[in-house]
Amino acid sequence: MMRNKRILNWVGITLTALTYTACSVPSLVQKTESKVVPVSYNSSQDSTNTGKTSWKVFFTDTSLTALIDTALLNNQELNITLQEIEISKNEIMARKGEYLPFVSLGGGAGVEKASRYTLQGATEEITEIKPGKKTPDPLSDFRFGASATWEVDIWHKLRNAKKAAVSRYLSSVEGKNFMMTNLVSEIASSYYELLALDSQLDILQRNIEIQSNALRIVKMQKEATKVTELAVRRFQAQVLNTQNLQYDIKQRIIEAENRINFLVGRFPQPVKRTRQNFETLMPGLVQSGIPSQLLENRPDVKQAEHDLAAAKLDVQVAKANFYPRLGLTAVLGIQSFSPIYLAKMPKSIISSIAGDLAGPLINKNSIKATYYSANARQIQAVYNYQRTVLNAYIEVTNQLSRISNLEKSYQLKSSEVEALTESINISNRLFASARADYMEVLLTQRDALESRFQLVETKMSQMSAMVNIYRALGGGWN
Repeated sequence: MMRNKRILNWVGITLTALTYTACSVPSLVQKTESKVVPVSYNSSQDSTNTGKTSWKVFFTDTSLTALIDTALLNNQELNITLQEIEISKNEIMARKGEYLPFVSLGGGAGVEKASRYTLQGATEEITEIKPGKKTPDPLSDFRFGASATWEVDIWHKLRNAKKAAVSRYLSSVEGKNFMMTNLVSEIASSYYELLALDSQLDILQRNIEIQSNALRIVKMQKEATKVTELAVRRFQAQVLNTQNLQYDIKQRIIEAENRINFLVGRFPQPVKRTRQNFETLMPGLVQSGIPSQLLENRPDVKQAEHDLAAAKLDVQVAKANFYPRLGLTAVLGIQSFSPIYLAKMPKSIISSIAGDLAGPLINKNSIKATYYSANARQIQAVYNYQRTVLNAYIEVTNQLSRISNLEKSYQLKSSEVEALTESINISNRLFASARADYMEVLLTQRDALESRFQLVETKMSQMSAMVNIYRALGGGWN
């Protein structure tokens, strides 16, 4: 009776200590995310959003869509990300298995000789298996059976760890979607840059022909003593300078092609592309919708949201380490000192079941450090989410403004090109009639070439802005 009271007293002291331990969790101030965004980008409240449009519909150039389609299959970085998703999926399986019972099946054999002057040795000396037959010495041991262990998830520590793994898996999926968005955008931008370089090369070749014709006229005028050798040399230098520019553009074309080849996962080769006049391309109509749609459309925003959810669950997992852990163990099998007795059941059957309850009491610095670090990472995730939302909104606003300004710039630049193109004809006629100096002709040709180049670059910027706003709105992954 006294012994039972001592046991009960010890259990009561243990439970009291564990209860005190469970109640002494450090308090932390957790920061929550804010999902408040501006009502609109401008005065429009139209919810039509181009970001929800499939890239196969948004991009109408068949050569471009073929490149994107190939890249989504062969891009190495994207395929690496797909394997990271598989790793995250396997992590869910591992976490799920942790809160289920672990059952193992096995057997073993051994031999033991106990000292005669121990309790076990003295007992074996006087014990008979059956009349006239004592316990073997040394004593063999043969056993076979199943054992099970199970940590009872009373504080939802293991379930929260599994939920955190699920959130990280969803985050990796959104990371893949974000990579797809960037991949589509990068290929489209490089493709339009390639078209712009083709257009600039065509402009150069046409200007080389115009300048070569002007050089022949100057040479004829020199023979007629209307101009000096200086004029001939200046026109010749202009032709050579323009011819030299084409090699830089050809090199840039090779680099742009190989940048696309790398993105689509293939070795260097010519990139098939449309041959229509680049300057006649018109950027597609883009509708920005409302800012709140970014929370659903942008993969990086959703990825940050899943990361935040996982970080919050990590805090709960770390908090559960302060509480007592309840574990159960069970064994069921057969055991005997001789193999011939293993089959003699139920006498050879062994079974046991036990439970243990234990929690940290002294020196909890490691648990506290883990808890504080988990909370700090949760606060980091909040700031990262807020930063991602803010960056998304600013990207859309910048691109909307850029599209508007580039449209106005292109109109003015087109008028400038028309004026300078006409001035070439005028200067040539005036020069032929000796009413203009040859330097005026050279300067006019140079200015016209530069303005045509700038017009193409403005058009390329327009196409790039169209691609960037599509990416900023979250398009390209669906």
